[in-house]
Amino acid sequence: MNSIISEHRFTEVELSPLERQRYARHLSIPDVGLEGQRKLKASRVLCIGAGGLGSPVTMYLAAAGIGEIGIVDFDRVDYSNLQRQLLHDTSDVGKLKIESAIERLGAINPGVRVKAFETRLTSENAAKIAAPYDLIVDGTDNFQTRYLSNDLSVLTRKPNVYGSIFRFEGQVSVFAPHLGGPCYRCLFPNPPEPGQVPSCAEGGVLGVLPGIIGCLQANEAIKLILGLGDPLIGRLVHFDALAFRFREIKLRRDPQCAVCGENPTITELQDITFACDMNPSPSLPEIDVHQLKSRLEVGPLFVLLDVREPAEIEVARLDGSVVIPLGELPARLGELDPAVETIIHCKAGGRSAKALQILLDAGFTHVCHVKGGINAWSAEIDPSVPLY
Repeated sequence: MNSIISEHRFTEVELSPLERQRYARHLSIPDVGLEGQRKLKASRVLCIGAGGLGSPVTMYLAAAGIGEIGIVDFDRVDYSNLQRQLLHDTSDVGKLKIESAIERLGAINPGVRVKAFETRLTSENAAKIAAPYDLIVDGTDNFQTRYLSNDLSVLTRKPNVYGSIFRFEGQVSVFAPHLGGPCYRCLFPNPPEPGQVPSCAEGGVLGVLPGIIGCLQANEAIKLILGLGDPLIGRLVHFDALAFRFREIKLRRDPQCAVCGENPTITELQDITFACDMNPSPSLPEIDVHQLKSRLEVGPLFVLLDVREPAEIEVARLDGSVVIPLGELPARLGELDPAVETIIHCKAGGRSAKALQILLDAGFTHVCHVKGGINAWSAEIDPSVPLY
C-alpha cells in the first residue's frame, strides 16, 4: 500500500540531530528509516475526542513524531474520566480536556504541534476543521458525531480510523471507500434511536480497554502514513478482553450505501436528527431531588423504583428502594401495582425516563421520575451517598 502522504511533502521535511536521537528506534527499522520518519513528521492527524480512545491515540501519535495533531473536544475533565483517560490527571479535574491534552502531549513530545478545537463537531464546522488533515481518528462517544465523522471522511476522501468500546469489548477498523473499502454506514446505515444502546456512563467500560483499542487505532494511523503493512480496510477486528480473543470480520462495501454507494443520497454534511427530535413526545412527569426528599419525609406512600444495574446498587442506594433493572422492567411489570404511585430513579435521569415511558405505555398513570437521579441526590441532598 502507498503512503497517504504525498512525496513532495515529506521530502521537504528534515529531522534535527535531537529528533534523530528521539526516533532512533524508528530509524533503525529498515521499513521505516529516515524516509518513514519524515512522512510521520510531515503528516497531520485529526482526532475527534480527547477521552478514552483519544488519550492513547494522541499520546502514541505524539511519541511517534506526527507533525500536527488536531483535537476536537469541548468537554471538561471529570473524576469519572480518570480511570481510563490518561491524557488527564487528578489536578486537571474541571479543566477543558483540550487544555490538559495540550499540556500532556507537549510534555511527551515538544516537537509535535497540537491544535485544539474547543467545539462540538457539526455539519457547519467539520469540513473546515478537517481540511488540513490527512486522516481522521474516530474517538467519539456518541452516534451523532460518529456518523458525522464517517460522512466527513467519505466526502473529503480521508481515511477514518474507527474505534469503539463498551464494558469488556472493543472494535477497530479503517473506513476508506476511496481506498477500496466500506464506510461505517455500509455496516450500520442509520444510527439507533436514543436509548437503544447504553452509553459508556450507563454501561461502563473496563479502564484498560480504551488503551488497547486506542493503541490499535494509533497503529493503523501510522501504517497508513508510512504506507506499510495491511491496514484494516475491509476488515473489522473485535476484541473480547475477558476471553482475550481477537476476531476478524470481513466487511463489504454496500452499493446501496447512502454516502459511498453507487447513487449516494448524502452528498453534503448534515447533522443527525432522530424521529423523536422531530416529533417530541409530551414532557414526561418528573420531580427533582428536593421534592423527592420532601415526599420521603412525609412517609412511604409510594414505590421508589431504582432501575440501575445490580453492580451500581452496591455502590450507592437510597433506603427503601425497589430494584428492577431497566432491561428487566418489561418482563417484571407484574411486580408493580398500577394503583400505587411509582417514583423512578437511576444514576442521572436517562434510564428513569425510559422506564417511565415503559410504565406509561403499560397503562400506569401515577408515575414520575427523578431528574438528575441518585447523582443529583448525592450532590444536593446527601453527600454521604457515593457519587460515581
